[in-house]
Amino acid sequence: QLMESGGGSVQPGSSLTLSCLHSGFIADNYAIGWFRQAAGKEREAVSVISNSDTTSYDAQSVRDRFTMSRDDAKNTVYLKMDNLKPEDTAVYYCVAGPIRPGFWARVRDEDQYEDWGQGIQVTVSS
Repeated sequence: QLMESGGGSVQPGSSLTLSCLHSGFIADNYAIGWFRQAAGKEREAVSVISNSDTTSYDAQSVRDRFTMSRDDAKNTVYLKMDNLKPEDTAVYYCVAGPIRPGFWARVRDEDQYEDWGQGIQVTVSS
């Protein structure tokens, strides 16, 4: 089970941190991350990390602005979003799934993620 928090409405250039509380992983080799979907657009992968090593993925559109981290003691992952832009406006979903062979080559495919949060709105507007 995944539960997002921390969304809201901010002005361009602001920062916001999303949190995702998860129920813990049943396997060591698991990935957790964030997708987002803007109105009228397809859902896209934003950031994904492995729970067992430093392997990760960041979309080019958020690289150098968004940072994902995890606190295993709190079963929580975070997405720190800096220098937010209007095009970052979307519903953000926390996702998780097992890392099977070939996972990272298809990291942006939604069907690799078995667990999804309900989503949380982030709006960037002046």
